[in-house]
Amino acid sequence: MKRASLILLASAPALLAQAYPQNPSLFPQLSPAAEVSQVIGLTRVTIDYHRPAVRGRKVWGELVPYDQVWRLGANEATTITFSDPVKVDGYDVPAGTYALFAIPRADSWTMILSKHAKQFGAWDYNAKEDLLRWDVRPKEVGSNEWLTFEIYPASPSTAYVDLYWEHTRVSFLLETDLDAQVQARLAKALAHAKPGDWEIWSQAAEYCAEQEVNLQKAMEWVERSLRIQENPTNLFVKARIQRALGLKDESMKTISKALDMAKAKHSAPAVIGPIEETKQRWGVS
Repeated sequence: MKRASLILLASAPALLAQAYPQNPSLFPQLSPAAEVSQVIGLTRVTIDYHRPAVRGRKVWGELVPYDQVWRLGANEATTITFSDPVKVDGYDVPAGTYALFAIPRADSWTMILSKHAKQFGAWDYNAKEDLLRWDVRPKEVGSNEWLTFEIYPASPSTAYVDLYWEHTRVSFLLETDLDAQVQARLAKALAHAKPGDWEIWSQAAEYCAEQEVNLQKAMEWVERSLRIQENPTNLFVKARIQRALGLKDESMKTISKALDMAKAKHSAPAVIGPIEETKQRWGVS
């Protein structure tokens, strides 16, 4: 009897976790909840999932069978949320929350976005609710005891979603239309700009200068900012737009004026420094 009691006590945490999965605040889960979130440009991407551990088991083809829909984790189905429309593997996906499933195979996985986001496991999975399917190739990597998702930025407007478990990694690409998002938000902000707000016009022009897009429109915006209030900041923006347009002589005159004004006003080093450094760089280029 004593031996049986010891065995029961030793197994109690696992039994409790399985018997009471609906109360994670009271009982520890074998596969704890996790979340990873990343802003890509202006779009927030969030993955909610539960992290099973290998615990000495063979995962692929056994614990996770091949050729069957898998929830990409444990407990509730894994979900992925996009705050704005994105492209997933090149396909358009509206903003929203989706269940993320996969059909693993030895040499290829089929990834699935389901419109039925909130479901437990894959028991209620219905292919008719698929929004998108696409294929990825698994790659062999170092050991990962716990299933892990990462969202790894690849550029200001793109990122890779990576899943790691055991010795396998699968990845897929997310893309956002960052320029379209910025331009839409800029148009709204400029339409509601207050009469004395020189900053919003300067900021809009500066974004275009940095991206080297819509430079003629950027020049109109910075000129409007200057008419409201001329200062070292918007003069510096104007100089950079002139430089991007190939107007080198004009840009040197404007940046010199910006620097002289900043020094006369005893502007902070954070204002003077970038202007001075840029002028020096232009002078030797």
